[in-house]
Amino acid sequence: MPGRLISRLRGSPFAFPLAALTALAMFWISETSYTGAHETLGSLGERGIARTELQTLRHALAEAESGQRGYLLTGRDAYLQPYTQALQTIGQSLHWLRRHYAEHPDGAELMQRIDTLTGEKLAEMEQTLAHYDPATGQGHWRDLVMADIGREQMDGFRKASGQLFALESERIAKEQESVNQTLLLNRIGVTAMTALSLLALFMYLRQTAALDRQRAVQQQVIQAERDNLEAEVAARTAQLKELALHLQTVREDERSHLARELHDELGALLTAAKLDAARLKSRLGPMMTPEVRERMAHLNEALNNGIALKRRIIEDLRPSSLSNLGLAAALEILVREFSTRMELAVDCDLQPVSLGPDAELTVYRLVQEALTNIAKYAKAKHVTVKVGAEDGRVVVTVCDDGVGFEPSLPRLTAHGLLGMKFRVESEKGEMTIDSAPGRGTAIRAVLPEAPPDETGDSVPALEALSA
Repeated sequence: MPGRLISRLRGSPFAFPLAALTALAMFWISETSYTGAHETLGSLGERGIARTELQTLRHALAEAESGQRGYLLTGRDAYLQPYTQALQTIGQSLHWLRRHYAEHPDGAELMQRIDTLTGEKLAEMEQTLAHYDPATGQGHWRDLVMADIGREQMDGFRKASGQLFALESERIAKEQESVNQTLLLNRIGVTAMTALSLLALFMYLRQTAALDRQRAVQQQVIQAERDNLEAEVAARTAQLKELALHLQTVREDERSHLARELHDELGALLTAAKLDAARLKSRLGPMMTPEVRERMAHLNEALNNGIALKRRIIEDLRPSSLSNLGLAAALEILVREFSTRMELAVDCDLQPVSLGPDAELTVYRLVQEALTNIAKYAKAKHVTVKVGAEDGRVVVTVCDDGVGFEPSLPRLTAHGLLGMKFRVESEKGEMTIDSAPGRGTAIRAVLPEAPPDETGDSVPALEALSA
């Protein structure tokens, strides 16, 4: 009976269309399942990061409170460093969580409560520190601590964050179940497709020479489609590269614009405030009490710190030394500041090279990103930075003797290096990373030298941005 059915199907003109229709249906089911699983996995990743950020926020808030209490009890400035670092971590985590729950409103109410409680807790800690007198260790801060306001805020924060964490865990469990169902459906589809393929193979082995010719024609059609797809992929890849390069350029332009705005607007405000403070101090003269004199000194110091912070931000956004002094001098300043800040020994060998302005900025950002990664992850004791010319090419190397890593493994923190690799390639260069756990990291970039008539400033220098 099965043999007769197969014989009838083989002789029927509807056999091949039916098989093709079945294959298309299975293909559609497979693609639909894959799309759903891909979206679900992406959502799982986002929710996993959300749980991590929630844990980071809770830990950072506890660290901030611990540092504050340590400073209040001992009066030692060393306890303010973890407090300040925890504040930065809290700000970053809150920023990510706000953006995440703006796109996922299922936990928006809890996130709003967490945001409010965090702000209230930070305000309470800041107010407590404001009532602490570093000179005597006295003040009204004890009354604020004993009022249990901070404990109530922390209890509310822990409850809200625990609820949001549980909600994320529940969502993750549901999405994992959805992925398992999708995998089961794919398994069934693959099994069915395998059975249909075996049946089709059995039928095609019994076809005539005409079917062989038809298969050859179809093969040619498939090859033509493949060639068309490869050409389209190549064209799309080129478009994406051009778009990414445009985005990099826009980003640098925005940095330059923001640096100018900070210099012109914020700089003028801070300078005016400093002048007003100086005039007020001179007019008060001998009438100033010791407390007023201390407050004036504190105000002047705060304004000076604000001006210094403005300068550092401007230099991070767009290094004026690169436009005004050249690549070698800008890198020397960058490396010297890194060495001083991190208290690391850094060997420099910075030779003058011939590069276009865009390539110079690429090299500067490459070294900056490498030093940032060393400061965050490497735990190095010695760093080497070299820039020089070899056989018509500019060679840039940044090496450290830190913990290293495995370049072939995916890392959540590798986006910066991947971005720099693409940026170097957009300048017709190459970048390689040589690293292994326990033996440090070496980053090497090679870019073509620019003709002398192509060197110069690609953007107007930020005149006197550090003034």
